[in-house]
Amino acid sequence: MRNEGLGSWPARRARKTPHRTALIHHDTTVTYALLHERTTRLAHALRARGLRRGDRIAYLGPNHPSYLETLFAAGTLGAVFVPLNTRLAGPEIAYQLTDSGAKALIHGPSHAGLVAGPPGGTDVRACVEVGAEYEEMIAQADGDPIDEAVTADDTCVIMYTSGTTGRPKGAMLTHSNLIWNAVNVLVDHDLIADERALVSAPLFHTAGLNMLTLPVLLKGGTCVLAESFDPGETLDLVERHRVTFMFGVPTMFDQVARHPRFTEADLSSLRMLTCGGSPVPTPLIGTYQKRGLTFLQGYGMTEAAPGTLFLDAEHALAKAGSAGVPHFFSDVRVVRPDLTPADVGETGEVVVRGPHVMAGYWGLPEETAAVFADGWFRSGDAARVDEDGYVFIVDRIKDMIISGGENVYPAEVEDLLLAHPDVIECAVIGVPDDKWGEVPRAVVVLREGATSDADELLASLAGHLARYKIPKSVVIADELPRTASGKLLKSRVRSRYANDSQSRNGI
Repeated sequence: MRNEGLGSWPARRARKTPHRTALIHHDTTVTYALLHERTTRLAHALRARGLRRGDRIAYLGPNHPSYLETLFAAGTLGAVFVPLNTRLAGPEIAYQLTDSGAKALIHGPSHAGLVAGPPGGTDVRACVEVGAEYEEMIAQADGDPIDEAVTADDTCVIMYTSGTTGRPKGAMLTHSNLIWNAVNVLVDHDLIADERALVSAPLFHTAGLNMLTLPVLLKGGTCVLAESFDPGETLDLVERHRVTFMFGVPTMFDQVARHPRFTEADLSSLRMLTCGGSPVPTPLIGTYQKRGLTFLQGYGMTEAAPGTLFLDAEHALAKAGSAGVPHFFSDVRVVRPDLTPADVGETGEVVVRGPHVMAGYWGLPEETAAVFADGWFRSGDAARVDEDGYVFIVDRIKDMIISGGENVYPAEVEDLLLAHPDVIECAVIGVPDDKWGEVPRAVVVLREGATSDADELLASLAGHLARYKIPKSVVIADELPRTASGKLLKSRVRSRYANDSQSRNGI
């Protein structure tokens, strides 16, 4: 095969394990042979509509086999796949279609209203809805093999960052980036061919696709696709399909643990729970340990495809709270502002280098140059390294609060607040203060029926934190704003609660 990229994976898998199950979606089962056939036909259909190598092909919709068929079909043609966030509004979708210059859009029925016909003002020529139209297009297409010459250094995916601040940027991930990331997962997670992965994290998110789905498919395992995350359905699917491997962000695992069936559900098939997006709160680790389950925590970013650090099972308890050490084919440093290595225990910025790190931001050469320093990608995340080389992510550098000249990292305060039995979610932000410049404020979501007030919540922190780290006020909220992948939107918390008149003064 002349195709060195992801587009060749269905063909390579089909010749090894054609009858093994690749995908399960509701009552639909897709073998590797069928995945190869459908991917090839879709590639022919897209080519017939004028799509060629280098063209961008976008997808908008929930987790579904057609998502992966489109990804692999784009790779078969040497085109570039552009996954779109299903929670975006119409103007945001239009922006990413325009910015990427997408010429084709495949979308789920749930988003037909947002993209009726080729969206105006974009380069989209072909707009296809998943369902009867999509199936007819595949059925009528040629099934002959396509052997487009695609190199590992060609761009495979433009994956837009979450855009929690400003306009989202499109990270250009090459086939090589995604392959090396998958190899890192295979090495460090010890995946097996009989793996059954539950994919309820959105596929448009880098972790759901690149840390879970692609490595499992590369190994020849099975991915159970769920359109969206639901804690009760998660327990049902684990039992029904004997799921072995799950990924989620802490809030997802917390919702599962709070479900009435959690203590009685049959979780005996699970052997691997991986978690990312933010550090796993210590109380949540304990809850799962009581069920005999251990979290394997990781740290990554879209720009690194995303795996960067990983905490294996052997050290999950001894180094609880750490993001681990670099993946096998990844190099990570924690550095000072002048890029010299930080000392053990000193807080610095995480920088990363390796074959999984993006080629750059789409159409943004200046922004690309700004985040690379001597070949190292600057993450913007603050961390400390212990004497054994394990990295502890502290917080986003921009989220750090400077109160009276002292640095306060919100994640440290949030972890302790989450240990309180009445607190379901929390976010700590900085608010202006005449005396100290800024001081911490806690925004918390309480469990139903909770009776705790601000004074009680803050009193629970006394003796565990220096006084300057303890929030000076508390806001009780109904919910916290999050991205579709469950990541907290600190910028929206600040804009909504930094000047909240209902804040309750604490100590």
